[in-house]
Amino acid sequence: MWVSVGTLRVRGTVTMRWRHIIMWAVLAASLAGCTRYPPELYGFDFEPTYALDSGDEIRVVVYEVDNVPQTYKVEASGNISMPMVGVVSVRGKTVEQLERTIAGRLRDRFIKDPKVAVQVVTYRPFFVLGEVKNAGQYAYVNGLTVESAVAVAGGYTERAKLSEARVVRIGPNGSRVVSYVPGGYPIRPGDTIYVPERWF
Repeated sequence: MWVSVGTLRVRGTVTMRWRHIIMWAVLAASLAGCTRYPPELYGFDFEPTYALDSGDEIRVVVYEVDNVPQTYKVEASGNISMPMVGVVSVRGKTVEQLERTIAGRLRDRFIKDPKVAVQVVTYRPFFVLGEVKNAGQYAYVNGLTVESAVAVAGGYTERAKLSEARVVRIGPNGSRVVSYVPGGYPIRPGDTIYVPERWF
């Protein structure tokens, strides 16, 4: 006799106990490639991989030109405009990548071996949507988690699913990463947090 379990067919007599074991094995195999909480995105130390974007405010120092730092806010276009350098595309770059870009521009035009330092002064806001009392845009501060971000947005509604939320994050290469995460998951600037409705 052939017995079908999902897409798996087993020949022979299958007891109820073995039917359950087979079903769990099929389920485990189907979930083996899924990661609900990406480990590379789980942590408060995001600076090395943080992708700059519009709304971020950065400080730039070119030591050979002027040791006084200049502050720039990344425009909606994802660019900044610097003296002697011109328009620089910032969106999607890490701080280190932007330092190299600015140094390369200066090297081509004015300075043999420029030393450039870039620092984020103010991070772009994050967004909280879904089943929260005051959905909207909020200023980012270090150490935020999903739960504390929801608290900033007034807390959960009565219909909210408390066990997890959906977080949309933009990576250094501009990719869009969607993750289903628990309440203790660290939030980064620019994240969009969506709290779903519970079904019962």
